[in-house]
Amino acid sequence: MTAIPSVVQLAYGDLPEGWDIQKLKFFATIRTSNVDKTVSDDEIPVELCNYTDVYYNDRIVPSMEFMRGSATAAEIRKFRLQFGQVIITKDSEGWDDIGIPALVTEDMPGVLCGYHLAIFDPTNKLDGNYLSWLCRSAPLNNQFKTAANGVTRFGLGQHAMKNAYIALPPIKTQRRIAAFLDEKTARIDALIEKKRALLDRLAEKRQALITQTVTKGLDAGVQMKPSGLNWLGEIPEHWNVRRLRFFMACRTINGLYKPKEQFDNSGVPFIQMGEAFRSESFQGGTEDRVLATEDEVKQWGLHEGDFLIARRSLVFDGSGKSVRIESISEPHLFESSMIRLRIKNPEKYSRFLSYYFQSQVGRAFFLAITKQVTISGIDSQQLKNIPTLLPPAKEAHDISNFLMDAERRFGEIVQRIETSVVRLKEYRSALITTVVNGESLPN
Repeated sequence: MTAIPSVVQLAYGDLPEGWDIQKLKFFATIRTSNVDKTVSDDEIPVELCNYTDVYYNDRIVPSMEFMRGSATAAEIRKFRLQFGQVIITKDSEGWDDIGIPALVTEDMPGVLCGYHLAIFDPTNKLDGNYLSWLCRSAPLNNQFKTAANGVTRFGLGQHAMKNAYIALPPIKTQRRIAAFLDEKTARIDALIEKKRALLDRLAEKRQALITQTVTKGLDAGVQMKPSGLNWLGEIPEHWNVRRLRFFMACRTINGLYKPKEQFDNSGVPFIQMGEAFRSESFQGGTEDRVLATEDEVKQWGLHEGDFLIARRSLVFDGSGKSVRIESISEPHLFESSMIRLRIKNPEKYSRFLSYYFQSQVGRAFFLAITKQVTISGIDSQQLKNIPTLLPPAKEAHDISNFLMDAERRFGEIVQRIETSVVRLKEYRSALITTVVNGESLPN
């Protein structure tokens, strides 16, 4: 018998009596799928269980919506889904996404395992549900991750999967462990979902508070008047409606296009779309720097109180998103998918406008001028004509301070909830590993 590597022994620890450590290939048939998404007229129509179906689901069930595809008769015999199989992700852009499993709950002869996945077909000595939990446990999952090869894309070969070591208790114990983990993790997952739902409700409450405050003000007893715009409704009597160009200190300007040869670590920070819209304010932190002339920095540089507006987006809701530039320690440039908006008297109105742009009303005005073609986009000329509210400068300042305080309170609550979600996930992972290692067996 081949000696078990010490790193594997250490990972599994001291197993209970009657348990063993064995190579997976002795207890499961392992196949990697070559069924692609191409539909051919000379093949048989099928449905495909693809990478995302496995990645986002613990179980593969018949009620799922699968992609339409085609396959040969030989492929159908080899890769059709059957009860008790475990499908894992074998290819990924990140090594940490390798070996994620999903259990097949029923025979599905018309559904095939798609490309970038592998099928584990257990023998009668290995329970499929137990195997799916094994794949989530650190000792086995880490073997998959470390065996994956690649730089920009990682792949797990059949040899590594077949020769991975598993903890193997008696079959009755396997089933008891699987049933226990089904129940316990379902409770944990339900609690995580409740916390995520609470985060969604907090986000809705935050949005509602911003919208109410920037359109109605802080004084509940103030006299109101019609705004003349359906989306705005009534506004405080002493407020005015102005086009956005009223606030502008200069014309809008689209960002710079910089070719690859001008990217240089000694250059000026260059803000990309994903970096700009991580939150509603930008305080620095870019991955890229570019070579730039003094004139380019002068023309496209950013000041505190400026706004960057998403000029185009792959998704409709992303168009017109805004971010306010906070204090930054050095000049920054921005890429061509964004528009810079510079405000007169930013100390008076920039923060108020930031909240107005985030409000439901502000977003509605931005989306109303978005052109939907292949990529959603905004015309900077139309941007200047977006209706904007103008309260007195002191009131705008008070509203901004009120919302900043509310943001801090929301942020503290959100942070506590997100921390508890992380801890629940860590507990879930630790529980799986502890139980499948036999350290804490269910009664």
